[in-house]
Amino acid sequence: MILEKEVARRERRLHRLKSALAALCGLLLPGCMTPPERERLASLPPLPAQWSAERQRQGAASNHWLETFADPRLTQAVNAALAGNFDLRAAAARIEAARAQMRIDGAGRWPQLAFQTGYGRDDPGRGVPETGAFEAFFDLSWELDVWGRIRAAQLASGQEAEAAVSDWQAARLSLAARTAQNFIELTEAHAQVRVAEQSMHDRRTLVELLRGRFQRGLTHALDLRLALTDLANAEAQLAEQRTRVQNLTRALQVLLGRYPDGHFAVGEALPALPKAVPAGMPSALVERRPDLNAAFERLCAVDKRLESARKALLPRFALTASGGAGSAALSELIDPRAAAWHLALGLVQPIFTGGRLRGEIQLQQARVEELLNGYRSAALNAFREVEQTLAAEDRLREQEQALEEAVRQTDASRKLAIYSYQHGLIEILTLLDSYRSTLNAQSAHLTARRQLLNNRIDLYLALGGGF
Repeated sequence: MILEKEVARRERRLHRLKSALAALCGLLLPGCMTPPERERLASLPPLPAQWSAERQRQGAASNHWLETFADPRLTQAVNAALAGNFDLRAAAARIEAARAQMRIDGAGRWPQLAFQTGYGRDDPGRGVPETGAFEAFFDLSWELDVWGRIRAAQLASGQEAEAAVSDWQAARLSLAARTAQNFIELTEAHAQVRVAEQSMHDRRTLVELLRGRFQRGLTHALDLRLALTDLANAEAQLAEQRTRVQNLTRALQVLLGRYPDGHFAVGEALPALPKAVPAGMPSALVERRPDLNAAFERLCAVDKRLESARKALLPRFALTASGGAGSAALSELIDPRAAAWHLALGLVQPIFTGGRLRGEIQLQQARVEELLNGYRSAALNAFREVEQTLAAEDRLREQEQALEEAVRQTDASRKLAIYSYQHGLIEILTLLDSYRSTLNAQSAHLTARRQLLNNRIDLYLALGGGF
């Protein structure tokens, strides 16, 4: 009870002195004062009112982009990845580690109390009887955070924990996008296999026809050899596409946290491209993108680290107390009259530390500059990604439409080439070229559709949208 009253009295005195000492600190060491709060847009170059590549897409950026594809299997794959991916779990564990570090850094603001008990026995010798005693002691130390040095370090750890949360959100969004893109690419690869199988079947039919004609002496051996060569090339292309399916399947299974056995079912066809979405304003991107949030929070955290380093130059006030009792009888330890205690309030002013404190300030100043420019660079790259994907969508649409027309024309030309060859109007090379053109056009069209879908996912990722 006496100790508590003494601590309270000392605390009241320190509270009255705090304002005067803080004013003195401001006069002697202006850098020790708390820095102003940063603003997200103040650190960036001037931003336009709308995206330069956007046309007639006004409004706030949309969320829940996964639902716009209307593909249950795609949605199921993304949800499975979010539940089972180990990299995402590691990011979640880093959040807990950062929060634990915040508690560690803030522990210095509270009294540190230790209690020790024991029993000792002495034998002085020379016929003197042995003596024994029970002991119980406590030690208390408390650095009074007058200037807020410890609090600044704790706030820095808190913002680093928030950055870890933003990192997890960014990893979650990236994982969903990568899973969706991998799923779409795997669907396209299966479609490429079916196209290659059909082309090989058509060429095998042609080879059997030519072999029969050759055996009857109705065609040259060169025609049969050329057809056999073309069939072998088609088989090689089919094997290549099947290998791609296996590689993409195993990559997708790893994203889902499953053993990569190479077996995963996808849809028969690529999903339809969702309608165009508004991209919002460029200024809103800095708050939507979780990676930009993480970069900004780390910048604010290092500001607090710098504040804490500067305040380390100021005097430190520490309250220490110790006490305890010793007795040969264990029952006497609880007697208040047997207890002895000591209470002290001390001040420590760093004078010479070999440049350690100044070096810590310079280190944090350099980190502020590093993270500030890193935040600016990350923001500019985020704007570039949005502008790039918005501009690419129009070009990809044009490409996909042109290739769709090429598929129709090559299919018609292949049928015409078959008729012309049967009637002796064209050479075998022209017929074989029509088969290759048909296969190439169908394959290129599937690739263009997949690129268009993946570009849309890239746009949602660049905008930092939810799902």
